[in-house]
Amino acid sequence: MAIAVSKTFLITGVSSGFGQAFAEGALSAGHRVIGTVRRAADAEAFAALAPDRAYPLVLDVTDFAAIPAAVADAERQVGDIDVLVNNAGYGHEGVLEESSMDDLQRQFAANVFGPVAMVKAVLPGMRQRRRGHIINVTSMGGFITMPGISFYCGSKFALEGISEALGKEVAGFGIRVTALAPGQFRTDWAGRSMDRTPRTIADYDAVMDPIRSARQAKSGNQPGDPAKAAQALLALVESQTPPVRLFLGDDALGLVEQKLGAMKAELDAWDALSRSTSFASE
Repeated sequence: MAIAVSKTFLITGVSSGFGQAFAEGALSAGHRVIGTVRRAADAEAFAALAPDRAYPLVLDVTDFAAIPAAVADAERQVGDIDVLVNNAGYGHEGVLEESSMDDLQRQFAANVFGPVAMVKAVLPGMRQRRRGHIINVTSMGGFITMPGISFYCGSKFALEGISEALGKEVAGFGIRVTALAPGQFRTDWAGRSMDRTPRTIADYDAVMDPIRSARQAKSGNQPGDPAKAAQALLALVESQTPPVRLFLGDDALGLVEQKLGAMKAELDAWDALSRSTSFASE
């Protein structure tokens, strides 16, 4: 893809999955990429992708206190960050009753609090320069829901809401915010990257066992191509009018359209009761 102006990307979680695909796509297009990794070996592998344009940053996004200094140091070495891609995160599988509060806290630390800390680190510079694009990788699970991933959906719903509200706060500064919501893609999300709570309550067998088995069987055979998602990301960054959210994949679009129809039908069915709670017109 030809680019008009080379940009500096900061992409979290570039050692695998979407983060790796996004980084490789941006580097192939001539951009500079600061990529966060958690291990020194991954840092070396990332730097080798493009020695003059790939800059590894060893950082765990759940170490909130370390983020401001790490981002500031990266900008001093590489230059102003034009695009932040909050990709790092993971999926938690488990029905709510069987899952612990620690499970919930870890899920939100990685999928919500870490991305927010990254945003807060880049915003002062973007606001001063009056430009920038923040892309928060959410999920179709940030709009539609499925049983067995309630904590994951909750975290992605939260990041969707934060992204949309943030976009309204910073629009006047020339900063754009987009929630990028993929469907099922051929990454490790449903495989080794998935945190699975052990089954303990037999009452949930009927709903949970088929879902867990199907997800494990489909891992590695999902319909979405991460390399094509990377090209979509680059097109999004080049747009002068990027959307508030962009769904990726036929499956995501189909399920979202289905939910929108169900929501409209439910709104219509309960319209009278909803309106009954307002003061009578004077």
